[in-house]
Amino acid sequence: MAALEPELPVQQEVAEAITNQRRAWRRFLKNRLAVAGLVVILLFVAMALLAPVVAPYHPDAANFSVAFQPPSARHLLGTDDLGRDVLSRIIYGAQGSLLSAVLIVALGLIVGVPLGLISGYYGGIVDDVIMRLTDAGLAFPALVLAMALAWVLGPSLFHAVLAIGLVTVPIFARVTRGQVLEVRTRPYVEASRCLGASASRIMFRHILTNAATPIIVIATLNIGTALLSVASLSFLGLGPPPPAPNWGAMLQEGSQYLTNAPWISLFPGAVIFLAVLGFTTLGDGIRDIFDPNH
Repeated sequence: MAALEPELPVQQEVAEAITNQRRAWRRFLKNRLAVAGLVVILLFVAMALLAPVVAPYHPDAANFSVAFQPPSARHLLGTDDLGRDVLSRIIYGAQGSLLSAVLIVALGLIVGVPLGLISGYYGGIVDDVIMRLTDAGLAFPALVLAMALAWVLGPSLFHAVLAIGLVTVPIFARVTRGQVLEVRTRPYVEASRCLGASASRIMFRHILTNAATPIIVIATLNIGTALLSVASLSFLGLGPPPPAPNWGAMLQEGSQYLTNAPWISLFPGAVIFLAVLGFTTLGDGIRDIFDPNH
């Protein structure tokens, strides 16, 4: 019996962790909007992954004989000015739109989080330099700065992702720095420093893991913002060049036919709205998981 005693604390910790996970999951399920947002996002992801299977037509297949056809049994969401199936282009457009939004947030995290960690941990002149650069980036309207960068780099999906991703870096740097300033003075950080742990180990193992909650929430919310920004750049002609299917470009193409064929831009606009709303409500749900008293 004595040999089993040391295992009891470990078993208790595992049981507590499982209990906390169940409580967090129950809090999430109580947020019906967050659950609905998760379902919407999963549907869009499935649509993007299964695009060759579920799309009724090739997205670039033009047929002038059925141009401007309204929604019907043959073309559920109608056709555009070139006779291309709007539903097929929306389905294939989900691939680039969702992937670009995730890559934008990933770029912001990869660059912004380490900058915020270094700034908050070391302080002094390092903090001043990084934060002044961050303030300079935040001083410009995000979309205007992204438009300028995309215009200089040229119209393409990669350049749009790079431009918007660089604009999001100051946001993650600021959020991370604020959390580091709060966590770095806690006893377990001081204990690790006294035990001779390296700065990188303290920053990434002890500080970042305990400051990750707001970063995760901001990242989830920013996916929706990034999706909207990509659509905006594509609408302005700074996204992937035609004939690549893209939700923002479809909005722009249909804007000149709003009177005669409103479905060309109406359905892509509705899809953008649902996707952004899904990520926003999911971010609120994740926030409730980590901060039930919010």
